[in-house]
Amino acid sequence: MKPRTLLAGAVLALCATATPATDLLQVWQAARQHDPQGAVSEAGRAAGATRREQAAALWRPNLGLSASAGWANGQSQTNGAQFSALNSGLSDQANFSTSINGGTATRWALNARQPLYSPERRAQAAQLQVAAQASEHEWQLNQQDWMLQTTQRYMDVVQAERRLALVLQQQQAVNQALTEAKDRFALGDAPITDTHEAQARAQALAAEAIAARNALDMARQVLADVTGWPAENLQLQAPVRVVTGQAIEPLATWLQRAEQHSPVLKLQQAQVQSAQQDIDKYRASASPTLDLVAQASRERLGGSGDFGAASNTQSQQMVGLMLNLPLYTGGWRSAKLQEAVHLHDKARAELERSRMQVAQMTRVAWQAVQSGQARLAALDAARTASQARLDATRLGRQVGDRTTLDLLNAQNDASAAELAWLQGQIDTLMAQLRLHAMAGQLDVPQLQAVNAALQP
Repeated sequence: MKPRTLLAGAVLALCATATPATDLLQVWQAARQHDPQGAVSEAGRAAGATRREQAAALWRPNLGLSASAGWANGQSQTNGAQFSALNSGLSDQANFSTSINGGTATRWALNARQPLYSPERRAQAAQLQVAAQASEHEWQLNQQDWMLQTTQRYMDVVQAERRLALVLQQQQAVNQALTEAKDRFALGDAPITDTHEAQARAQALAAEAIAARNALDMARQVLADVTGWPAENLQLQAPVRVVTGQAIEPLATWLQRAEQHSPVLKLQQAQVQSAQQDIDKYRASASPTLDLVAQASRERLGGSGDFGAASNTQSQQMVGLMLNLPLYTGGWRSAKLQEAVHLHDKARAELERSRMQVAQMTRVAWQAVQSGQARLAALDAARTASQARLDATRLGRQVGDRTTLDLLNAQNDASAAELAWLQGQIDTLMAQLRLHAMAGQLDVPQLQAVNAALQP
C-alpha cells in the first residue's frame, strides 16, 4: 500500500460498464439534473421573484367590467312633479307611476381605478420587495445545504467502500493465519488456542463484512437516488490529500464574513424587515386613500306592467377622485397591529439566536480546518506506525517471537488507523466546505478545490 493512497487495490468488482462520471463535480452535476430537491429550490425561487411584479402592480391602474342579466320587477312613483310638453306649456303638481312585472333586466358597468395615495399600499409594496429578496437568500441557503448533503453522501460511499475493502483484506489475512495455526498445531509448534483465536476472529470478521456490505449498499443507493445512476455502477474517487498548506485566515475575519454574508442571517434579517412592514401596513390601514376613478354604466329594465308595455333605461359616466377614510373596523385593525408587533419581536429574537448559532458553527468549522493539518499529520504517522508494527509482528510470528493473537491485533490496529486517516481527510474537507457555507461562499469553485484532492 502506497503511503498516500487510500484505495490501494480493488475495493469491489464493479461492472465493466461503470459510469465514467466518478468524481465529486460530476456527481454534483448529476444531482442538479436529477434530485427533486433542485426542482423544489428553483420553483421556490421563481415564485419569490414574482413578488417584485406584485409590488409594482399595486400602483398600476385597475380595470374591471361587470355585467348581469335576469328577471326583475320595478315600480316607481313620482308625486308633485313639474314638466313641460310641446304646445302644452308648463304643468305643475303632476303625478307619475310606472310598473314592470317579470321584466328583463340587463346591466353592465366599466370601472377604472388608479391609486394615487395609499400608505397601506406603500407598505405592502415594500413588504413584497423584501419577500422577493428573502426568496433569493433562501435559494442560496438551499443550494449550499444541497452541496453539503451531496458531498457528504459522496464521502459516505467512499468511506463505506474503504471499510469493506479493509474488512476483506483482514479476512484474507485471518484465513491465512488460521491455516498457519492449524498447520503449526498439527506439527506441535503452536497451542490449540492459536487456532481458536483465529477461528473466533474469522467469524467476527464474517459478521463485520456483512455489515460493511449492507452499509455500502445503503450509501450507494442514497447517492444513486439523487444522481439517477445505477447503484451498482457507482465508482468514486477518494480523497488522498487536503489542501491546507496556506495559513487559514483569522477567526475574526471569518466571523465578520459570516455576520455580513451568511444566507441564514440574511434570510432572518429579511424576515425581520417583513415583520416591520407588517406593522407599517396595519398602522397605515387607518390612513386615508385617494384614487382616480372612472366609470361608465348602463342599466335597462323592460317588460309589461299595470299600465302596459314599459321600459326604463339609465346610463351614467363619471370621472373624478375618490377619498376613502376608514373610521371604525370593530377592533380588527388594532388587534392585527398588536399581532404584528409581537411577531416583529419574535423575528428579532430569532435573528439574535441565529447570530449566535452561526457564530458558534463558524468557530467549530474554523477550528476543524485550523487543526486539520496537524490532525492529519498525526493520523498519517499513526497509520505508518501501525503498518510498520504489522510488518514487524508478521515477521515475529514467522520466527516464533509473536503469537497469532499479536498478529491479529496488529492487523486490526492497522485497519483502524487506515480508516481513521480517511475519516480525518473527509472531516477536514467537509469542515472547509461548512466554513465557506457559513460565510455565504460555498459554490462550485469550492467543490472544485475539494475535487482536486480526489484520486481513483
